[in-house]
Amino acid sequence: MRLTRKLAIGSVAGIILAGVGLVLLDAADRAYPPPLDKGDTVSAEVLDADGQLLRAFATPDGLWRLKTTGADVDPQFLKMLVAYEDRRFYSHGGIDLRAIARAAVQLVTNGRIVSGASTLSMQVARLMEPRQGRSLSAKLLQMARAIQIERRLSKDEILNLYLTRAPYGGNLEGARAASLAYFGKEPRRLTVAEAALLVALPQLPEKRRPDRNLAAAEAARKRVLERLAVAEAVGEGEAARADIVPVPARRMQLPALAAHVAEAARRKDPKVLQYQTTLKKTVQTGLEAVARAAALKLGPKLSIAMVMADAQTGDIVGEVGSADYFDASRSGWIDMTRASRSPGSTLKPFIYGLAFEEGLVSQETIIEDRPADFFGYRPRNFDMSYQGDVTVREALQLSLNVPAVKLLDAVNPAKLLIRFRRAEVRPLFPPNETPGLAIGLGGLGITLKDLVQLYTALANRGRPARIGDGVNERPGKIDGEGLLDPVAVWNVADILSGVIPPPGAPKRGIAYKTGTSYGYRDAWSVGYDGRYVLGVWVGRPDNGAVPGLTGYGTAAPILFEGFAKSGIATTPLPRPPSGATRIAQAELAISQRRFAINPSGLLATSGREPAPQIVYPPEGAHVDLGARNGDLSPLTLKLQGGRAPFRWLANGKPLPDVSRRRTNQWMPDGSGYSKLTVIDAMGRAASVGVFVD
Repeated sequence: MRLTRKLAIGSVAGIILAGVGLVLLDAADRAYPPPLDKGDTVSAEVLDADGQLLRAFATPDGLWRLKTTGADVDPQFLKMLVAYEDRRFYSHGGIDLRAIARAAVQLVTNGRIVSGASTLSMQVARLMEPRQGRSLSAKLLQMARAIQIERRLSKDEILNLYLTRAPYGGNLEGARAASLAYFGKEPRRLTVAEAALLVALPQLPEKRRPDRNLAAAEAARKRVLERLAVAEAVGEGEAARADIVPVPARRMQLPALAAHVAEAARRKDPKVLQYQTTLKKTVQTGLEAVARAAALKLGPKLSIAMVMADAQTGDIVGEVGSADYFDASRSGWIDMTRASRSPGSTLKPFIYGLAFEEGLVSQETIIEDRPADFFGYRPRNFDMSYQGDVTVREALQLSLNVPAVKLLDAVNPAKLLIRFRRAEVRPLFPPNETPGLAIGLGGLGITLKDLVQLYTALANRGRPARIGDGVNERPGKIDGEGLLDPVAVWNVADILSGVIPPPGAPKRGIAYKTGTSYGYRDAWSVGYDGRYVLGVWVGRPDNGAVPGLTGYGTAAPILFEGFAKSGIATTPLPRPPSGATRIAQAELAISQRRFAINPSGLLATSGREPAPQIVYPPEGAHVDLGARNGDLSPLTLKLQGGRAPFRWLANGKPLPDVSRRRTNQWMPDGSGYSKLTVIDAMGRAASVGVFVD
């Protein structure tokens, strides 16, 4: 009876002591928590649209420490890591008593440390709270911290901390940074040899650095591969095969793409750890390679800028601010995609587009390329020669200056700038200067980004897209009226797609235009297919002249190479919209066979305004509006001459609105013959008969 009572009393006392001990341990745990917040400082990352790393920034203490989780690394690497470092990781509570007992027996038996007993949790504790030297007190603290960490974090979270903080030599920390530096790739797919090296290095990172001590790295990897548990994890024979694979002997640079985009994003919000961009890594890599190679050929002081955008979404998929961000001789730190420069002839397509839209010309209209005087402004061609009579198509393809100025005089420079505002583009002008005819030849300032934004309208049936900045300013469609109507856009694309590629460049199914600013300071080339627009600028950031610099000879080859190296397949240009066709000169209305205009902007006549004349559709034309399918499309109507406003009639019935524009649209009731009539403000009329198919 006494024995039973003593046992009961002892049990109660033991429970009380255990409880008191747990309370004291819990109080100590709360009073001295592990410094887990030290694991928060990681490198900021700039990612592409698919989450791939474009560039990383070192931490404030100069370390490359990329946040890494178990999902970021090869599953086989995790198996090898646990098998080599901590076989009972998923079952112990922070310390492995069996490993401690084994290490103690080996120490007594051999007189030296044969194997350690540190768990992955203890190693995380050491990384969070590093101490100089190895001592019993330091080891006991690690064990206590490991228990604390296990109470607060899941096994996956502990493993993530190790994968992020494990040292790999120099300023490399974490499996991702090490994999990028030694293998040039993310650790999602690792060979057995690569995984074994990443397991081996953190024990003695400085002594085993492959770029400093290759033999030590090879020996450490061999020890990992020879561990029985590792061999079981990777499969029979795999460890032996991995052992003969060479260890990389040099350290590679971590990804450093899109430097200007990354720096701009960092300046705007320096506290963000991940910047998501609209860029595509493959496109960015290709464009930067093209820019570097071209700069080496062009010589010193010249820089190159490139912007590639999706015309449908406005996403910038590739952006190069300079040929080399770190090249001081080229002022590489200056982002030339944002610099306002003279665009040369790259705005001419929009002048021609307006002229097509207003019915002033067709592609085969004859226009004179001869010396002309516009109230003292005498434009001359680039080569100082003149071609005489040319078609409008030839004038745009040859980028002749006099015909472009004649058309701009006819459509009005102010109207051109109003259209640019529809695309949210506002060019710069010299102080105290108003827009004049010189803007058609580059007499204003515009950035490469704005120029690409204008061209998105040409690639997207007249609807421009806001391209943003690739990071913070979000892209998207621009509401309101289009920049040009679809028929005018098609005419421009049909002409520009026929421009001969630069020497040595294959045809790519793109439409493109070049430009050279006054004094050979800027060379431009902008091209587009049915989806993407690529703009190229070449010149000196200090605005110095470069003799021989031209859009066709310098920028156009880079444009074609950029499209080729971007990795993006060519999207066919849009199909012709209703009413879009190339009409032979003999079939044109008389008023459209030759364009003649004087400096006042009026058609050259015998003293009075000409009568209205329907220039599209031509007399007797057969137009396919989809009547066979029962889903008719509207027919675009264009006239020339006459005095606004204009009243249109179809088969004697007036269309709903009186218009001051020289274009209109008519929705026929069905297929068959119809007669179209227009009457101007002076009562003069013109008519054509057409067949709707």
